[in-house]
Amino acid sequence: MAEGSVTPGSVKYKRVIIKLSGEVLRNERDGEPIDAEILESMCAEIAEIYELGVEIGLVIGGGNIFRGIQGLRGASVQRATGDYMGMMATVINSLALMDTLEKMGVVVRVMSAIPIDRVSEPFILRRAVRHLEKGRLVIFAAGTGNPYFSTDTAAALRGSEVNANLIIKATKVDGVYDKDPMKHTDARKYNEISYYDVIRQRLSVMDTTAFSLCMDNKIPIIVLSLREKGNMRKAIEGQMIGTVVHG
Repeated sequence: MAEGSVTPGSVKYKRVIIKLSGEVLRNERDGEPIDAEILESMCAEIAEIYELGVEIGLVIGGGNIFRGIQGLRGASVQRATGDYMGMMATVINSLALMDTLEKMGVVVRVMSAIPIDRVSEPFILRRAVRHLEKGRLVIFAAGTGNPYFSTDTAAALRGSEVNANLIIKATKVDGVYDKDPMKHTDARKYNEISYYDVIRQRLSVMDTTAFSLCMDNKIPIIVLSLREKGNMRKAIEGQMIGTVVHG
């Protein structure tokens, strides 16, 4: 059996990119950017999926630490600089995930789009695919390595590059709505929706570039709540959960 490989379980999707919201890691009571209990709970769910034999790539945002241009309101820092600061925040979160997952017995590799060879490997596509094939969970850090692109786009790009069967967008909300459910009590949730309709209606659960990439490469997206335990496993097993975005 290959390094890091596990006995495959009953799953619908074999190779999955999981996009995690960095903001979910924040302790909302005291403002700490990484809450240890939330981090461990999140990693325990990922480790459970790993044990099913799923090949997993992770992309995590940095919004709990810094949100790129949105973190620069009133500041004189240029947009590109702010975006690079956001990329560095994703590296911090990626290392936290790596350390916690390794303590749970998961074999992990962090690959950064920005070379930081003391703490991560550089992103090289063939090497990333090989890691996945050998049963290693890969964390893709630092977004795409370029300013003006979100970590949602990074997840869609990496998913396209490694031929993922599914992208899971795990966030604070439990699916895609016709308007912001945090602001509108009459917001309607979609069980499924097409890429075209998401883009046409400008639904902001992911950015347009990410949806367009997934549409072009025919990768379904499941948007679900990370706050409800077991949701990611249900999605990978093929159960109806959250919102499915497809062609």
